[in-house]
Amino acid sequence: MAEKTMGGAGASRTSYQRYPRVRIREMKDDYLKFELRDTDASMANALRRVMLAEVPTIAIDLVEIEVNSSVLNDEFIAHRLGLIPLTSDDAMSMRFSRDCDACDGDGQCEFCSVEFFLSVRCDSDQTLDVTSADLQSTNPRVCPVDVAANALSSAADGYESAEQKGIIIVKLRRGQELRLRAIARKGIGKDHAKWSPAATVTFMYEPQIHINEDLMETLTLEDKRSWVESSPTKVFGIDPNTQQVVVIDAEAYTYDDEVIKKAEAMGKPGLIEIYPREDSFIFTVESTGAIKASQLVINAIDILKQKLDAVRLQDEESDMKELTSHLGNL
Repeated sequence: MAEKTMGGAGASRTSYQRYPRVRIREMKDDYLKFELRDTDASMANALRRVMLAEVPTIAIDLVEIEVNSSVLNDEFIAHRLGLIPLTSDDAMSMRFSRDCDACDGDGQCEFCSVEFFLSVRCDSDQTLDVTSADLQSTNPRVCPVDVAANALSSAADGYESAEQKGIIIVKLRRGQELRLRAIARKGIGKDHAKWSPAATVTFMYEPQIHINEDLMETLTLEDKRSWVESSPTKVFGIDPNTQQVVVIDAEAYTYDDEVIKKAEAMGKPGLIEIYPREDSFIFTVESTGAIKASQLVINAIDILKQKLDAVRLQDEESDMKELTSHLGNL
């Protein structure tokens, strides 16, 4: 419902208040599928963009290499280290290094950074893999995501599999060595992709599908099968008992219009009507593992609320200045 509100200097403003609803469909540590209803595309896209680029995580940002006799140069190794996802459950409470007044940026600060050390030397004829498991963190709550996951898996299974050796950083041969110090800091995906907590975030309009049953009954069973098979995805099917066309999975529809074109080619325009619900969206969120997918959505909503509050306060301050200016001219 629209509400009329009075702004500064007698101006009127229309506010469209909505009450968005969320329903969880499927939830895992690194995957979340949910419905967002009773809102519009601008809010859905804002939430998506915040999840991708505004939710903070922790990633290696500075590398000091002491010894590197591997085949990869220093810059290459530093880049690979930066892209290793780190557990970031504490990222929201940490300070950005640029805003921290408790340190000089050397990395030895509990409020804005975490130190990592790596020291590996190959003394055998067998190739040695240097992996994320070799990174030693000064903060046990911040470590490579795969190391944290493998620790839980090993504790449950009692053994370590070949897949639990970590993310490979570089390979060493006899006599080669890698020794370095790295500093991990808080950041957001807008600054660099290594800080993005989301592997992918997508949303789609929920489709509304209406079949004209009267027109459908004029088709033969063979025509029905041909029409159903014209869809690239399995949206429709034929009920084996009633021989009627039914919707199997509406969300599998990709808005390709193939079934509509097929109906027109068969001389049956209006056989099917498909249109998107403009106030209902289906989100799919996949996390890098830095934070859980559910926490990613919660953090994104909190950040979006902060941004909206900032806009509202700025708007109110602008109205107050306009009102003061108007009264001063009376």
